[in-house]
Amino acid sequence: MRAVVQRVSEARVTVDGERIADIGPGVLVLVCAMRGDTEAEAEQLARKLSRLRIFRDDEGRMNRSILDTGGEALVVSQFTLAADTRRGNRPGFSDAAPPEEGERLYLHFARRLAAEGVPVKTGRFGADMKVQLVNDGPVTIWLES
Repeated sequence: MRAVVQRVSEARVTVDGERIADIGPGVLVLVCAMRGDTEAEAEQLARKLSRLRIFRDDEGRMNRSILDTGGEALVVSQFTLAADTRRGNRPGFSDAAPPEEGERLYLHFARRLAAEGVPVKTGRFGADMKVQLVNDGPVTIWLES
């Protein structure tokens, strides 16, 4: 699985003009299940993210995890993270998991992250979503299982 993690002071997702999820301080996680991924990759990514030390401590260093800060996670499916841009100008997405498998692994990742102790909200798989965020730092991290 692949994920782009952005430390945020707030983030929200709307679908058809309706706000479906929002969080305060925490992380926005754009996640993509890749062809061949299993639940094990989703679980590994959830464990890694929950312990990733990207939040400031009292001395201003990135030394605290989302578990340490009590922050929230907004998890949004993003199949375009599988983009292959090596040839031509149009990205290919054949490395992304098929939609049914992608949705199952996306939801499994969100449940496992919640089981790690992180309050989780989600976007809507397959929907045309509008994602708004205030990136804190900015801090943006690429993770891959």
